[in-house]
Formats: sequence, C-alpha cells, structure tokens
Amino acid sequence: MGRDKALVELAGRPLIELVAAAIDSAGLDVVVAGPPRDGVDLPVVPDAPGSGPVAGVLGALDALPGHDLLVVAVDQPLLRPDTVLELLATPGSVVAPLDGGVPQVTCAVYRPDVAATARTVLASARPSLRAVIDNAGATLVAEGVWRSWGEDGRSWASVDTEADLAEMERALGGGPGPLRSPS
Repeated sequence: MGRDKALVELAGRPLIELVAAAIDSAGLDVVVAGPPRDGVDLPVVPDAPGSGPVAGVLGALDALPGHDLLVVAVDQPLLRPDTVLELLATPGSVVAPLDGGVPQVTCAVYRPDVAATARTVLASARPSLRAVIDNAGATLVAEGVWRSWGEDGRSWASVDTEADLAEMERALGGGPGPLRSPS
C-alpha cells in the first residue's frame, strides 16, 4: 500500500488498534513484534536478527519464554475474539486455520517448542512462516472446524490494497457477504 499498514485507518481507527482490541477482548495481553510506532501505545518486543515475519515470531518467542503466541498481522482488523480462543484451545506446536488449502500463518498460534524450528528456518535462504509450519508438524484446522466456531474467514482477511480497505469498510457497515482471505 506504500505506507505502514499498521497505521492505515479503518472506521476511524488504525488497523493495529483494531487487531489489538480484538486480542484484548479475548482476555489476552497484546504485544507488538517489531519496531515501535509513533502514536501506538502498545508494548513492543524487537524482532530477532533477520527480517520478515519469522524474525518477529522468533523475537517474541525469545522475549516471552514459556508463553504461547497468537500471531496476527496488523492488517487483519476483522479478527474475532472467539476464533482467537478456539485457536489457543487447539493442541499443537503451531495451530493455523486452513482456508482454501492455504494455512493462515499470520492468524495462528506458535508455541514455545517451535522456537528451534523457527531459528533453523530464519537461517535458511528463504525464511517464511509457511516453512515453520511445514517443518513443525502444525495442526491445521479444517474449514468445517473453524466454521463451527462461527468463523467465516474474516479473521485472516487482510488489507493489502485500497480496494480491500473499502471492502472492509463496507463489511463493518453491514455490507454484503463474508470477506475471504486472498488465497
């Protein structure tokens, strides 16, 4: 989008605040992995050396030893607190919804025992959260299961374009149809 998506506004609030509010509504502590942002008053843990989402996940695992992490991208503002709680209640080193055959790696739970796998993946030529999931023996939550939670795919729908932002504005205003993540 050419700008920091965390600070893009939807319904008059930055995306990061909407994600944080959903996590807080689930009764969880909110911690942001990555650099601090002006005007965002949330605790921050630095990324591990490296770049990309794997560095963020590993940095958070290192900074919060012994804690399960719910990882949600800042551009997923329609996160449902009920989905968060169901993901956390599902056993596995990594727990991710499977939508259209694609694991939703940025709306997933990463548990402390996945840190070694994340370190190995981060040191590889092409680090990705998908590689962490593939190498950690993840629990992939089938569509029938996440739909039974009342989820419709909105929790991992992301704002990648101005059109996505407009669609989410419509959804928040009661617009037609469920949003789906791009596969």
